[in-house]
Amino acid sequence: MSLGDENEASGGYGGTGQTRTRLPDTDPDAYGTPRRTPRSSSRSLVTVVGVVVLLLAAIAFANRGGGDSDKNDSTADKPETAATAPSGEKPVESKTGEVPTGYPQSEQGAQSAAANYGIALGSADMYDAGKRRAIVNTVYPPDLAATQMQAFDQVYSKESFLEKIGLTKDGTAPSGQTFISRVIPVGTKVTAFNHSTATVALWYTSLFGLSGETSKNPVTESWYTTTYELKWVDGDWKVADSTQSDGPVPVGHDQRASTAEDMTKAVEEYGGFTYAR
Repeated sequence: MSLGDENEASGGYGGTGQTRTRLPDTDPDAYGTPRRTPRSSSRSLVTVVGVVVLLLAAIAFANRGGGDSDKNDSTADKPETAATAPSGEKPVESKTGEVPTGYPQSEQGAQSAAANYGIALGSADMYDAGKRRAIVNTVYPPDLAATQMQAFDQVYSKESFLEKIGLTKDGTAPSGQTFISRVIPVGTKVTAFNHSTATVALWYTSLFGLSGETSKNPVTESWYTTTYELKWVDGDWKVADSTQSDGPVPVGHDQRASTAEDMTKAVEEYGGFTYAR
């Protein structure tokens, strides 16, 4: 989920094709003029891409813009894929803070890690400095966490960004409103796996916006696929890189939107998932 100013950068993983990701410009006030930046293997690009993937819903919400993705097929080092069954290995029982950790070194373990990390990184907790630090230190390996944290802090602390999505300068909802940012996984797919690294695509829908009678930014639904490049570090899966593309998007059903009161009540009464599988 990302900001209003958009750039496009292409990047991919070995054997998994490429996706086009909208990137925020270094100037958060210069919205609306996309430009194509070349692919780079530098740490800085990895950091920016990681930040952008997690801010996609915010960008879509702020700009109501569309996007597309380019895919190139390759069979090198690409295992056969199969639909993820609704049942599988028992979900992990351990947590680091509020984020499930301690995944098995298997394809199912990598899929569960990608889904759970996507939930945490797309949550409203990322707008709280203390909770954001805990999530980042859990999801990313030690050699990337500090750099990622600095990049996240730079984005989430910008008043222009917070104002555009309707939050106060400290990242909270205005009085009488409820801020909603949730990622709901629909399915996962392993596209590469060799026990020390894994590439997992997470298809999900997200809810993002402000619920309340005076809200000018009502809660909207979006669909994305984020591909996580994971690596096995100190006995667990960690996020090394990620890219995002829009959709697949289902046909909308003819349902009446709920009132702000009903939406707020639902968010308060229905807790989000803390594990996936």
